[in-house]
This record gives sequence, C-alpha cells and structure tokens, in this order.
Amino acid sequence: MTTHSPRIVDLAETPPNRRRGGDLRAMLTPTAVGATSGFMGLAIVPPGERIGEHYHPYSEEFVYVVCGRLEVDLDGEPHPLRPEQGLMIPPYMRHRFRNTGRTEVRMVFHLGPLAPRPELGHVDTEDTAQAGPPEPAGATS
Repeated sequence: MTTHSPRIVDLAETPPNRRRGGDLRAMLTPTAVGATSGFMGLAIVPPGERIGEHYHPYSEEFVYVVCGRLEVDLDGEPHPLRPEQGLMIPPYMRHRFRNTGRTEVRMVFHLGPLAPRPELGHVDTEDTAQAGPPEPAGATS
C-alpha cells in the first residue's frame, strides 16, 4: 500500500543545483513525491561545462542522454554518450560527465536504492567550485 498519491512534477518547479557543475534538477525524490526506492531528475549541462567527478556508495546510477554530446569518465576512462543511449553506473565507480559538443546536454538520471541518509549518497572526488575548464580525460594535476 502506498502512502502518497501520484504527483506530476514540472521541471520549472524544481530548484537548480549548480554546486557540482551543470544544472542538476532532482525532480522525483522522497521529499517531493514520497519515493522510497530511489530518485530521478534531469541534468542540464551547457557546452564546455561538466558535472564534477563523484561516486555513489549505496546506489546504482542510470543515465539516459536526451540531447547533446556527452563524455563520461568512468574510473578515469572516457566513454562517449550520444542521444538515445543509456548507461548504468555501479556503486563506488567514480564518474564525471562533460559536455563535449556545441549545444546543451540534457540527461535523465535515476539513482537507487536510496542511501540511509541523503548526505551519504554522494561523495565528491574533485572540488568543482574551484575547478576551471574541464581537463581532457587522463590529464593529471
């Protein structure tokens, strides 16, 4: 038995999150819709920008590219992703998304299962607040 009624969530009512690069919109979350097994949203990444490297210790991440040219680094190895392609990223795998094209990227993401507490679900492995333009894959600092 569910405790919440179905709810349609509009992208415009979802606040942007730019702390890790790009514009992440967590739309269907435990707070917004009472989700209990995971959450879903949309990542909007302008040309030349990236979502900083991170991993999820409790969740698999499913991504689907709607539009734009994207490259994902998986444990440091680059992989191109184009529109109408999906990817499942296992727990603990470091990943970073980079817009390598000239148009905005829109990527749907879903993570599940949920971490025991929200602050445990995402571990940053680079400081995107201080980061300059994205480095090519395999570049060292």
